[in-house]
Amino acid sequence: MNILKIWVSFILLTQLTLLPNETFADSKQDYLIELSRFGIRNDGTRPVETTKGINDALKWASKNGKTKTSLPSGTYLIDKNSRINMVSNMIFELPSDAVLRKETNDKERYQIIYIGYGVKNATLKGGNYEGDKDKHNYSKKDNRHSSGTHEGGHGILVEGAVNVTIDGVKATQFTGDGLVLGGHNTLAKDLYEGSFISGAIDDKGKNISNSKKIRTKEPLNFSNAIFKSEREFELTNAIKLPRTFDIFFYKSNGSFIKKLANVKVRDILQIPDGAALFHLVFEQSTKKGAYIEFWNRAVSKNVVVQNSEFSFNRRQGITVGGADNVLITNNSLHDMKGTMPQSGIDLEGGFGENGNRNSNITIKSNKFYKNASYDVILYDGRDAIVEDNHLASKGAIGLAISDPFKGALIKNNHFDGSRIIAAHDATFIGNRMNDSFTTLEGPNIKIDGMVFTDSMFNVSSKVPFGISVSNVTIHNNKKSDSGLSIWGKPIHIKNLTIIGEPKLRSVTGGVAEGSIFDNLKVIGFNNTYGLSLPPGTYNNCEFQGAEGGKIGSIGAVLAGKYVFDKCSFKASPTGSVNLVGAHPGLDLTIKNSTFEVLGNTQAISIESAKNVLFENNTITANKLTSEKTEIIKLNDYWKRDEKHDILNAVIRGNTITSNIAAIGISTVYAGVGAPPYTIENNTLYKAKLALKKNDIVKNNVLK
Repeated sequence: MNILKIWVSFILLTQLTLLPNETFADSKQDYLIELSRFGIRNDGTRPVETTKGINDALKWASKNGKTKTSLPSGTYLIDKNSRINMVSNMIFELPSDAVLRKETNDKERYQIIYIGYGVKNATLKGGNYEGDKDKHNYSKKDNRHSSGTHEGGHGILVEGAVNVTIDGVKATQFTGDGLVLGGHNTLAKDLYEGSFISGAIDDKGKNISNSKKIRTKEPLNFSNAIFKSEREFELTNAIKLPRTFDIFFYKSNGSFIKKLANVKVRDILQIPDGAALFHLVFEQSTKKGAYIEFWNRAVSKNVVVQNSEFSFNRRQGITVGGADNVLITNNSLHDMKGTMPQSGIDLEGGFGENGNRNSNITIKSNKFYKNASYDVILYDGRDAIVEDNHLASKGAIGLAISDPFKGALIKNNHFDGSRIIAAHDATFIGNRMNDSFTTLEGPNIKIDGMVFTDSMFNVSSKVPFGISVSNVTIHNNKKSDSGLSIWGKPIHIKNLTIIGEPKLRSVTGGVAEGSIFDNLKVIGFNNTYGLSLPPGTYNNCEFQGAEGGKIGSIGAVLAGKYVFDKCSFKASPTGSVNLVGAHPGLDLTIKNSTFEVLGNTQAISIESAKNVLFENNTITANKLTSEKTEIIKLNDYWKRDEKHDILNAVIRGNTITSNIAAIGISTVYAGVGAPPYTIENNTLYKAKLALKKNDIVKNNVLK
């Protein structure tokens, strides 16, 4: 993602917002619209005359060199069959007690004000834009082909305009959205089976025979009027054609300019200088059923939306449905409810469904609350920054990043009771969350510097190491099922600290083996439910249970390989077992680690395993009260007459210190037919050995 480009755009947009005050300081350029002159009423009556009058006034002001227009206070009823059409190079400013109210209607689509293609340098400032949501007639359809959903009633619609500022407005009570930023789309030509013939084109632009390819029969051209001002195009909606093709550009006299190879459907292409014509070549032998479309899509560009309120709309506050270089900052977006998505902001141009692309969008320092389903949706497009926002719609999704979106930077936001759902290609830096949970899938997701409070950090990577996590802190206050939950494919976690008791387990999951945990700290975990650690390699990790529970332990209870290297285990004074290994497919290695047993507690209990290696560790158990306590125990007294289920074990080079003559290492209950286990080079202070007769016992020292 080109973050530098977005920040440069942000600076330019910020400067753009300052220009009107400088440019329009001359009172000769300001015009307070004369209501009587244009037949406008500000008492909420005569919508047809009022709407026509405002449009006439804007046209007159533009024609006569005015660059700022305004209306007096009052309520202006906007015709249900019409709208206000904004003009270029104009500020349209309303006082705080001016209301533009849409006449009650039964339309599926409507707008109060429209800023269309060809409009440049337009500003809407202040005022109230009010829809008819509560009085609307939802029973009618605009035509027999329309959806009947009545979600197209918008306050402000921008389609393909350039340099637009919306500042200090309030848009509320619309059947659809408060604001929509979209594109102006032009279908230049559609090509059918008859538009193609067998053959190809060589690298010099000459037609050649090739039975394995088809090409356009006649060249396509840029004669459509849209291409006089717009120099981009795309090919889309391919049917029974490959999604990749070659394109050959020519001058109007037929002379060859250049070839572009391996162009993809929906690629946005620049028209080369001097190009008037082009041919397409597809690598397939048949043209039967072939179809493709040639489009221009002029999205809205350089848009600032600031200091505004979008609320109580039926669908959402702001839809970005085809825009480039947009800044949405310092707005309040709340109480969206009625028809999905019910979101504060939705970046959704329908790019995958023949719609518009969104790109370079910044959503900064906004407040979201009481939205029924979402605060922010990044559905499709690329390159967005979501920064310094308060996303507080309790129980809703604070941020959703969907499969079609790529390149999101999510920075310094507060997810206050709202969730995060992210598919892939997103970087999270410095965010915080409380009373909620995440759903992260990957690939290409990075989490760095996040703080959770009473929340579940849920990670489920679709591909190995598709998600990386670093510098995360999770605070639990025994309010909820909070902590770390890992599923899917293995991931890499660095510097993650979990502090305090959740209601259940601080760590759980069923991730495939292979994850790496560096500097994982779990302090004060719930000692009734314990931990269910996923398989993986744990380096320099620390585990400490809270007081109070008796049966909760650190569990290595899944099939796969566990390695604990240079880790620290501190058992709760009230617990019975610190670490339990229990699975027939368990491969457990604990090395170079320390165990501090603070009660009459077993340090390690292995109930079943494929392989166990316990090497070069230090165990200190100075609070034991019973000499029958087994500090390291392989299997259980109650299973001594069953078939063994620990297939191999090596306990080597460890130091075990106890305050009484407890059992330091026990293998005597390993079960019927247990193989010899290796017990060697261990040093035991006060503790003793209780081993099977067939164990390989060498160089152990009892002091």
